[in-house]
Amino acid sequence: MVEFALVVTPLIALMLAILQTSFVYFAQQNLETTLEKSVRQLVTGTAQKAGLNQAAFRTSVCSNLPDFLQCDNVMIDVRTVSAFSAASVSKPTLTLDANGKVNNTWNYQPGTAGSITVVTIMYIWSTQKGPMSFDLSTMSGNRRLLHATSVFKVEPYS
Repeated sequence: MVEFALVVTPLIALMLAILQTSFVYFAQQNLETTLEKSVRQLVTGTAQKAGLNQAAFRTSVCSNLPDFLQCDNVMIDVRTVSAFSAASVSKPTLTLDANGKVNNTWNYQPGTAGSITVVTIMYIWSTQKGPMSFDLSTMSGNRRLLHATSVFKVEPYS
């Protein structure tokens, strides 16, 4: 019984860490899928021809989110670059106000036919600290920034 007591605590801690890590990876993969579905409108020029503005594109992205992700936590940056080598796919830098809310201004430059566009979708995911100092947060307030980026050349459209 003593041996079981010594082994069960780290075992439960490990199982909780695995479970929490799985949830984060699951959310990240769903964000990637949302990005893939959403940028299709920009790649084909459908959004540009329809005259979608930033708010309308955000609504479209939110409609592609799975039910467990909330639209309030989504941030979208769409920008046109001069070349593929100029595209930044690194983790975006967020600026926070005194209350911990993101106050960045995001771009919406969907580009025209033949232009190179970078779309980044970011999501603030709430995390919980686990046993034995296990912590997946990358932001203050037990939050983690998930982000997915797509770089593409807009197809010719008329």
